[in-house]
Amino acid sequence: MDDNRKRGRPRKDPEHLATWVPPADWSRLVVWISAEERKALKRVALEADTSVAQLVRALANGLSFGVITSDELLKQIRKGFQVMEKIPTIFDRGDGFKVVDQPRKGCEWVFAGEGRATEKLDGTNVRLTIRAGHVVRVEKRRNPSKLQKQQGVIDGWYVDADEHGKEDKWIFEAVRGTDVHGWPDGEHSVEALGPSIQGNLLGLAKNLCVPFNLEIPAYEDVPRSFDGLKAFLEKLDSRFAPGHLAEGIVFHHPDGRRAKIKRKDFGHGG
Repeated sequence: MDDNRKRGRPRKDPEHLATWVPPADWSRLVVWISAEERKALKRVALEADTSVAQLVRALANGLSFGVITSDELLKQIRKGFQVMEKIPTIFDRGDGFKVVDQPRKGCEWVFAGEGRATEKLDGTNVRLTIRAGHVVRVEKRRNPSKLQKQQGVIDGWYVDADEHGKEDKWIFEAVRGTDVHGWPDGEHSVEALGPSIQGNLLGLAKNLCVPFNLEIPAYEDVPRSFDGLKAFLEKLDSRFAPGHLAEGIVFHHPDGRRAKIKRKDFGHGG
């Protein structure tokens, strides 16, 4: 080995890491999180003098041995879930995060029959600025942090995406895969979808952007009751990708408010 070659950060106990094999019944947990969420976890791990991975394992261990109760954990998770949720779900949640037959405060307009129902597409929210049939700006959505929420910052905003940044790679691939020549000039809020984004539940062949104001399919005669929506969503076919189940419904009020309900909120499988 060339002693002059630049070396990376040395690992702790590399011999052990190179030979360690997990037990047969173990599995690896992988999750995508935002930069802010990662920083928050790293701060807690630093205070505990451990790694984020060990922090998660410690939590799981506490649950498995009963030193942390599910009630203690769920109370905190519900708080985090409410902060994370960008568009409110129209029903309150009960045990196991499934919705219950109780309209969520602020969503009364849905049950009054107001608003248009469209298919909920599960991707990444992006905003494109169009000029003369060309994309001149690409932005991604940024949501307020927990501290900002406490300070009264409720609504999210858009920041410029980085064409050369690793985390925005698939956004720009979706932009390049979208024909915008017929789009009117202006800013368009879109959903980036495809094989590399959010698991590609609709089985799309390529990454692309779908504009909310131009192409999102609408549904007529959507029920507005708990039982009605539960039955309606169980077998609702996607109008954007026929042959695949729709993820859910987003209700759009004329004044800009939105509210949602998803298949899995009722416990329907994929």
